[in-house]
Amino acid sequence: MEIGISTFLETTPDPVTGIIMSHAERLRNAVEEIVLADQVGLDVYGIGEHHRADYAGTSPAVVLAAAAAMTKRIRLTSAVTVLSSDDPVRVYQAFSTLDGISNGRAEIMAGRGSFIESFPLFGHSLEDYDELFEENLELLLAIRASEKVTWRGGHRPAIHNLGVYPRSVQSPLPVWIASGGNAQSAVRAGMLGLPIAFAIIGGMPESFAPLVALYKEAAAKAGHDPSKLPIATHSHGFIGETTQQAADLFFPSTQAQMNVIGRERGWGQSYNRATYDTARSLRGALYVGDPEYVAEKILLLRKNLGVTRFFLHVNVGTMPHREVLRAIELLGTKVAPIVRKELAR
Repeated sequence: MEIGISTFLETTPDPVTGIIMSHAERLRNAVEEIVLADQVGLDVYGIGEHHRADYAGTSPAVVLAAAAAMTKRIRLTSAVTVLSSDDPVRVYQAFSTLDGISNGRAEIMAGRGSFIESFPLFGHSLEDYDELFEENLELLLAIRASEKVTWRGGHRPAIHNLGVYPRSVQSPLPVWIASGGNAQSAVRAGMLGLPIAFAIIGGMPESFAPLVALYKEAAAKAGHDPSKLPIATHSHGFIGETTQQAADLFFPSTQAQMNVIGRERGWGQSYNRATYDTARSLRGALYVGDPEYVAEKILLLRKNLGVTRFFLHVNVGTMPHREVLRAIELLGTKVAPIVRKELAR
């Protein structure tokens, strides 16, 4: 089972001081995080694409490439690339370039995007939300399959027997489908034989079991071997020396950011400590605690969903950089060994 980190490169106001970290500082911090994650034996680091003031991750491939030359083993992925509003040719070129710099460690995690700021920014209509994703995914898969591409769709100029370069070191370049829990996405990924990543940030992770079953069923019907298809989950969390310390450190920034998003999306009820404490219970979606507790939750996730990769999303909102580095260190040196040892039995 692979264990790693995901982030949106948050630059929200510090909940204690009110200070807002610059985008430049957050980007440099991310490179330091990736290097540390590699050093402590984590398997993967993912950066989500956003185009708003409180996130610095507009160009995940660029940030990952900055760390690629300083790392040796860790896989480097978007988490996610908003494929609906991007050009699949440029997406492939960016990540095949990253693949070359890292000598075969790049991945693309493609999604529609739960944040929609990229659509007006790049001149797309939300009325085409689903159609854009379907067309762009089709083109991206065609590009990774063949050096010369002939393709026609409804939203992008046609391509007639043109080459797309550079080609990736990996053949094919890994492409995952990212889903927030949409059944249609699970079925599409299964039919295409693509790995899937579920974002589980609320409720109980075990409730995703029917979606996993749907994904595997669709894969089998399409002639793919479900046992060979990776399944990942992405969940918020934080690791401390003790569970109480972790809970207290992670709550202020999480509360602040969840309330911002809640107001934007009309969730109504504010995010409070009671909600937070419930979510970090053993069956909840928050992976917050000491190494032993977080490892126990990951093993339960493995038992319930059969996942082969787990992303711990650190941080939600802005936290002190030293605390984030320590959580990454604990994930690699304490949590991952516990999980691996138990699974090896």
